[in-house]
Amino acid sequence: MLTVDKIAFIGGGNMAEAIMQGLLREGVAAAGICVAEISPRRRDEIAAGFPGVRVVSAISEAASWGEVVILAVKPQQASGVLEQLGAAITADKLLVSIMAGIQSSKIEGQLAPGCRVVRAMPNTPALIGAGATAICAGKNASAADLDLVRQIFAMTGTADYVEEKLMDAVTALSASGPAYVFTFIEALSDAGVKNGLPRDVAARLAVQTVLGSARMVVETGEHPALLKERVTSPGGTTIAGLHALENGSFRGVVMDAVEAACKKSRELAGK
Repeated sequence: MLTVDKIAFIGGGNMAEAIMQGLLREGVAAAGICVAEISPRRRDEIAAGFPGVRVVSAISEAASWGEVVILAVKPQQASGVLEQLGAAITADKLLVSIMAGIQSSKIEGQLAPGCRVVRAMPNTPALIGAGATAICAGKNASAADLDLVRQIFAMTGTADYVEEKLMDAVTALSASGPAYVFTFIEALSDAGVKNGLPRDVAARLAVQTVLGSARMVVETGEHPALLKERVTSPGGTTIAGLHALENGSFRGVVMDAVEAACKKSRELAGK
C-alpha cells in the first residue's frame, strides 16, 4: 500500500482519470483523492464517475489538501497553473508532473526553494491498466519519492526509471506510440477489406493479431526479430509482405515518426 493518504490532481482529463482508476482498483480510498478541475461539466462527470472523490474548482485548494500533487494539465498551461499553485506547494509535498516536455528545473523555478518534483510520462492505455510510464527525479526528489511515484504508476501498468534527458524520447515513443499502433491496426483492417474481407471480420483479425503479437513478445521474452523469423517461411507469403514493407521504408518511417515527436517535445520545452 502507498505511504500517503491524500493524492490531489490538478486537472481532471483522461490521464488523471486513468491514474485515479488505477488507485481505486488497487484499494486506495476514494476519500483520499481530490481533483481540481476548472470545467463545471467535467467536474460533474468526475463526481458522477468517481463517488466519494473530492472535486473542487480551485487549484490552490487541491494542492493545499494533497500530500502528493499530480500536475495533469497541458504543457501550454504550465506557467499559468504553476503561478496559481504558488505557496500551496511546500517542501513537505511531492509534486508529480505528467506534462510533456516541461523540465523539472523549469517547474522548480516557479516553486518555493526545496520543493520536490518528479516527472512522469504515462500513456493512454493506462485507462485500461495496460499503460507504460517512465519517471525521473528533479534535483530535490529523494529515492523514496521516486519509489512512491513508481508505485502509483505501477497501478496503471508498467513504470520504469529513466534519466530526465531521455524523457523527450519517452514522450515520442510510448506516450505518442498508441496513436502509431492504432493507425497500423486501421491500415491492417483496411487492407483486409481491400482484399475482400468483411469490415467487422477484418477489424477483429487486425486487433487480435496486434494484441497476440505483443503478448508473445512479453510472455516469451524473446526478441521481436526472432519471433518474426518463425513466421517467415522461405518463398512464402510473409516474406513477400515484409519485402513490400521494406520497399516502403516501413521501419524508417516509424523511426522518423518517433524522431518528429521527440523534436516537438523539445520545442514544447523551449529547448
